[in-house]
Amino acid sequence: MSHDGLMKSAILLITLGETEAAQVLKFLEPKEVQKVSAAMVALGSLSREQIFEVFEEFHENAMEKTTVGMDSSAYIRNMLTAALGTHKAAGLLDRILHNNDTTGIESLKWLEPIAIADMIQGEHPQIIATILVHLEADQASSILNLLTERLRNDVMLRIATLDGVQPIALQELNSVLTNMLGGAASKKFTRGGVSTAAEILNYIGTANESSVIDNVRSVDPDLAQKIQDQMFVFENLLGIEDRNIQLILREVQSESLIIALKGASEEIRQKIFKNMSQRACETLKEDLESKGPVKLSDVEAEQKAVLNIARRLADEGLISLGSKGSDETYV
Repeated sequence: MSHDGLMKSAILLITLGETEAAQVLKFLEPKEVQKVSAAMVALGSLSREQIFEVFEEFHENAMEKTTVGMDSSAYIRNMLTAALGTHKAAGLLDRILHNNDTTGIESLKWLEPIAIADMIQGEHPQIIATILVHLEADQASSILNLLTERLRNDVMLRIATLDGVQPIALQELNSVLTNMLGGAASKKFTRGGVSTAAEILNYIGTANESSVIDNVRSVDPDLAQKIQDQMFVFENLLGIEDRNIQLILREVQSESLIIALKGASEEIRQKIFKNMSQRACETLKEDLESKGPVKLSDVEAEQKAVLNIARRLADEGLISLGSKGSDETYV
């Protein structure tokens, strides 16, 4: 969802009233709820004209998209896939069209990372790995950062080598978690492997990322290289087409971009500069020159933010990342 679309959604929901807004939010994934809720908090005062414009646009879209005389399930499936991407849409459709409860491993998505870490840190590393591959990569990485280095490295190695889980074992694990969280069991699909490990490592932070990769390399050098080849880091922006870079930049806040570029190579800077208007480019260069020293952790955080936007746009089918793996680390 674009920034503009997010704000329009927030305006619509905040003017609907608590009961109606709650009915809408219950069908969203945790990350969507958090984004829309944060946007609602940040709205501030609204003019009658702003509210009217949003409702008018919503009404026009609703009239154009009416499901009278058509397959409503097919329409909803196509709409959600276009909006959220195939993976996220599948989970949401399962809950809407089949009226399934959110339980077991799925319920963990609503908990804070520290609560999940406390809950699972005493479990066998293989069980922890199985749980984490079913969570969003950024949430899984936050949980891993709360574990001891030894346990974190063990779990990541198991995630990278995870090649499916017997359905009965997954159902039993989900049932245990459901009982802990107070719900009923539901069916799950298993993930894992090199791509999942790389996705989680993209969020985990430089220090722990290096430790994990070094540990995997000590066990299996080829596996470590495969993980690194699939990791998407800031320098990989060089491999993205200019038109896609332009779409990414539309979503990036100027202050975030300034800090991210403070630690970027000259090649990356030139890649960004050439995909901006002359005026915006000149302003950015001036801001970079006037910006004082920036903490490495702040640079890493803003680079991650830019990469998250790129991944989201790719998940939504709006861009193709089209980059090759890189074993470069952040500067």
